Amino acid sequence: MSTTEAERVLLNEDDLQRTLRRIAHEIVESHPDISALALVGIYTRGVTIAQRLRALIEQFAGAAPATGALDITFYRDDVAVRSGEQRAHPQPVVKATRLDFPLDGKSVVIVDDVLYTGRTIRSAIEALFDYGRPQRVQLAVLVDRGHRELPIRPDYVGKNLPTARRERVNVELVEVDEVDRVVLIHPE
Repeated sequence: MSTTEAERVLLNEDDLQRTLRRIAHEIVESHPDISALALVGIYTRGVTIAQRLRALIEQFAGAAPATGALDITFYRDDVAVRSGEQRAHPQPVVKATRLDFPLDGKSVVIVDDVLYTGRTIRSAIEALFDYGRPQRVQLAVLVDRGHRELPIRPDYVGKNLPTARRERVNVELVEVDEVDRVVLIHPE
């Protein structure tokens, strides 16, 4: 964090755990047959959140849903990696998509940390359909910060957080960042 930014903790470790428990309960309530459910996290933090939700769902329902990881690098519209055009961002790091189960007929919940413009989710849906034809696709996000550019709405939301475009929302998870919290960073 630079000296011209101020940060405010929006969710601490306990808040984050409580929020994930609520989302898991909502998913269980909407999916009586856990064997027909799959959680697919978007790299990086969406994968971690999906794994945590899987454990909570197993705890609440007595069965664990199929869980996978989705790399959307080649589906993004802000990174030109195929055509050699000028990139909006540095060369992306490509990770392995892991979907060790058939998607056909499943109810798939795409999991991500922060929902902003909707472009990441559009990319995830496009990538997902390259692997199969789910019965339905839903979206679970830890934070919805608004500013949508596409008509995408989450089915499960941890926290609605209206923000200014110049603000940032950082989700930090123990598995990746060594701390559990959600922080709002505001340029001063």
